[in-house]
Amino acid sequence: MRLNRSSWLPIKLFNLISGMTADQKLYEGKAKILYTTDDADVLLAHFKDDATAFNAQKRGSIPGKGAVNCAISSHLFKQLEANDIPTHFIDQPNANEMRVRAVKILPLEVVVRNIAAGSLCQQTGLVLGTILSPPLVEFYYKNDALGDPLLTRDRLLLLKLATPEQVDHLQAMALKINQVLTVFFQECAITLVDFKLEFGLNRNQEIVLADEISPDTCRLWNQTETDPTQRVMDKDRFRHDLGNVESAYQQVMQRVLAHPV
Repeated sequence: MRLNRSSWLPIKLFNLISGMTADQKLYEGKAKILYTTDDADVLLAHFKDDATAFNAQKRGSIPGKGAVNCAISSHLFKQLEANDIPTHFIDQPNANEMRVRAVKILPLEVVVRNIAAGSLCQQTGLVLGTILSPPLVEFYYKNDALGDPLLTRDRLLLLKLATPEQVDHLQAMALKINQVLTVFFQECAITLVDFKLEFGLNRNQEIVLADEISPDTCRLWNQTETDPTQRVMDKDRFRHDLGNVESAYQQVMQRVLAHPV
């Protein structure tokens, strides 16, 4: 699947990379730093321990989070690749570093919801824990200045972020990823409540899954816990000051890595 050039981010990332030397900081976000390598098509993603919530209005640090999220994301990317879902993942050379293929990130966050939680409950009145069948796929405008607003399909098309065909393709990819991850997490005794995905374009203008999949980007509930507070295994523990954030992330990693690809 190819995207037209009008949907690319304003910064021509590949042109920028080609003029840089290895080990230069290319970009720093809330959770990761991207560095160049000696291959213009390959970047090194350094996962940070920094934690943010509510559009960075709340900031903190979770000891060891970078290495945990890197390990989880690497394992899940390999799992998805094994199920014919293209990603930017290459390998994990160090505990908190991942080598990835350079892509132009699309200005969209694709959210898949299996169970009502978070903003969906706040905005619709749905009761926390309501099963969503079929799963709900939402698109958000990846724009910090605007607060990453929820987009209707018509607004997305109005902004020329994608064509109707491209939106359908992203939705289909998101639902396929959801199928794979739901089964995998079920094997880990974890319920995949909802999660955020980001996609990018490679040099061939093909859409691939990018960014990360971790407790930072997923809502995960422990199936061995019945208490609504104790079952939370994701960044909601940080968002809502539930405590034991580090141990929850560690537990997710242990369960995920216990199931080989």
